[in-house]
Amino acid sequence: MKPTRNRTLEAWMDEHGHSSNSLAEAVNQALETLTGKPGGLDGSSVRDWKAGRVRWPKSATRAALELVTGLPATALGFVPRGRSTQDPAPQQEDPMKRRLFVSGVAASALAAAAPANSAPRRIGMSDVERLQQRFTDVVASDHRHGGQLNIEKHASTLAGSALALQESGSATERVRKHLYGCAAAFRSSAMWAAIDGRRFDIAVQHMREAQALAEMSGDPAIKFRIWSHAGTMYRHMGRPAQALAANNVARSLHINRRDPMFASLGLARQMAIQGAAGDPVGTRRAYDEAQDAMDRADPGEYRPVWLNAFYDQAELDSLALSAYSALGDWEKAEYHAYRCLAGLRPHMRRSKAITTSRLARAQLEQGAIEEATATAMSVATDAATQHPRVALMLNDFGARLNTIAPKSTAAETWTDYARATWGKVA
Repeated sequence: MKPTRNRTLEAWMDEHGHSSNSLAEAVNQALETLTGKPGGLDGSSVRDWKAGRVRWPKSATRAALELVTGLPATALGFVPRGRSTQDPAPQQEDPMKRRLFVSGVAASALAAAAPANSAPRRIGMSDVERLQQRFTDVVASDHRHGGQLNIEKHASTLAGSALALQESGSATERVRKHLYGCAAAFRSSAMWAAIDGRRFDIAVQHMREAQALAEMSGDPAIKFRIWSHAGTMYRHMGRPAQALAANNVARSLHINRRDPMFASLGLARQMAIQGAAGDPVGTRRAYDEAQDAMDRADPGEYRPVWLNAFYDQAELDSLALSAYSALGDWEKAEYHAYRCLAGLRPHMRRSKAITTSRLARAQLEQGAIEEATATAMSVATDAATQHPRVALMLNDFGARLNTIAPKSTAAETWTDYARATWGKVA
């Protein structure tokens, strides 16, 4: 009998932008986090699923699929052994329940895959360290690309993997707190990717889950990250009062008193919020205090990887650039843009694109039309076309250029560039 194609799986993959190879990679990563061993799937494995040649994957693979997709295998079109494809599919589970119990489903599948006489697995710090390395990879990917849906999905998958580990064996209380901290860290990265991609409704959902996980972890650093991200999210949503309230929660944590670098970041983000709120006095005061705190910070102090990866003098100047741009103080904005670009580390590709776009706007508003156009055109094409925030900034730049100098050579040059880059006038 000819196998029946799994149209349900194909539809899910099309909806979520997965190729056979990318889905195999995501499931392999989930398998490695769950079992400690790399998965051996490739694109041909997924093609076998789609073609119906494999109707019911192995239990560990199903657990990994559950983490990647958030759906049980039957909801993806797979058919348990002994059941006909003509049998009615079981009623789909409520999405909220599925999210709450995903870790239990994955753990049960892994237990079924283990030999009957095997002892319960012992979860230890080596498992935590593997997750922390995955988190480092997510942070690095974010700084290279930023805002991408695949980064958000990958971070969400890893958050589920960390929770599934809680149920897959025995562990000390210390290890369990670390696992909750890892899950919170991944969820906060998913939140940030959604913020950066301007998917704010989804970002709010990630924020709520991240906050709950952070409370269970007891980790003040990850609590700071989540609430600080929340402040940035509300700022981008145009809600400065909520932004300030969320950022104040981050700034009230004891870690700000213990380490001036955290205090500096909290003050720097407060500065950006006050700029968005139209408060020049508060903006200047927050900048001075953020700079003072950074100068007092011990460079040898241990700090989490996410903070070390991005917060430095260049990021402080980037936030000052955002604040002074919002205030319309274009001369100060340009000054901080140049300082930021001079100090940016090579891996900060997303930040470079954002800063360059803001610099172009600052130059334009000061009348340097030709220079501003050249600056805007120097933004990396992949960021200009794929990063939602950068694309929006450049679209606003083009609109403003055509308002200020509609018949200029610079405007014509930009129009030609936009058509070649986006296929339309940006």
